[in-house]
Amino acid sequence: MKTEDFFPILIRAGLDNDSNTIRAVATKVIRKIKDSNPDIAHQISDALKYNGAGLSSARAIDYFPSPQDVESKMDLLIIKEPIEIETPIFNDNIYKTINVIIDERNNFSKLMALGLKPTSSILLYGEPGVGKTMLAQYLSSVFNLKFATLNMASAVSSYLGKTGQNLKKVLDYAKSEPTLLLLDEFDAIAKKRDDSSDLGELKRVVNVLLKELEDWPAHSIVVAATNHSELLDRAIWRRFDVIVEIPLPDEITRENLYYSLFKEDLYKNEITPLIKAISILSNNMTPADIEKAVSKSKKNSLMYNNSIKKALVIEIAKMNQGTSLEFNKRFCKLAKSELNMTYREMAEILGKSVSAIQNYLKGGTENE
Repeated sequence: MKTEDFFPILIRAGLDNDSNTIRAVATKVIRKIKDSNPDIAHQISDALKYNGAGLSSARAIDYFPSPQDVESKMDLLIIKEPIEIETPIFNDNIYKTINVIIDERNNFSKLMALGLKPTSSILLYGEPGVGKTMLAQYLSSVFNLKFATLNMASAVSSYLGKTGQNLKKVLDYAKSEPTLLLLDEFDAIAKKRDDSSDLGELKRVVNVLLKELEDWPAHSIVVAATNHSELLDRAIWRRFDVIVEIPLPDEITRENLYYSLFKEDLYKNEITPLIKAISILSNNMTPADIEKAVSKSKKNSLMYNNSIKKALVIEIAKMNQGTSLEFNKRFCKLAKSELNMTYREMAEILGKSVSAIQNYLKGGTENE
């Protein structure tokens, strides 16, 4: 067997939690590559050794296990190895900020020699689906830092004082060795301390955060992400080196996202001439919404042999149904000029009457 022939066996075994098969196949892989790729063979061997001793295989690469909640014994962190991903698509202002952060880390020694610390704490805020978590994952891959995400389900406790203690464990862990720590849903633990319904626990948690973020070590990065920046305690904002608002994608960013999603794709030539119009139609959609619409339209086209252009425009319409009069007008104009849809088809998709569709195409409202 070729080395690559083992991959599907390993993937199936991994997905089925079949550790016996994984160990057996991994042993065969070691024998096969020990001469051509001794470093890789050694890594696999170490992973098997630690796992066989009842320890996490991540210990083979010096990853210590996650701290745990004392009562539940649940892990407080979800820890993953950095995986190379493509650069997320943002607007130019976001790219400039990202590049400065990367440049600072690439000049780590030079900055530290002058007593200057590179960016080590970042606050991201914006609507759900705009790419906050994706950006954190990307930075983890760029800096080759293990990616540790706060497990909110185990970290937040109903017991007095436990949430603060759990958070302290998490922050100590990320400070102890190079890590990118993602504090997602940050507003849940960094909420304004003037909440009258709180009995003091919230204040303790925020105080822990303020103290720990004050002098975050340069070898690790903490990234906090929130959909509700208005809920954050005022003092928290001053503790971050860089604060980035990630807005909804503008028209150019949406175009770039569509080009990326259809790159090297069997639908590329068919969809490319329509991307500008589709990008305009996608106003107020998040990157996550756009990716979902593209995925659904591709599946629809493959399974039912439908036009990818029509399938995509329909998916966008479904996601925006009832959002605005302006969207309805844009949809009808595009559906008629590019897709030759009938008034009845457009009416069914938007949930409107045929007369409303006629009025949209005239530039009026559905009530005229």
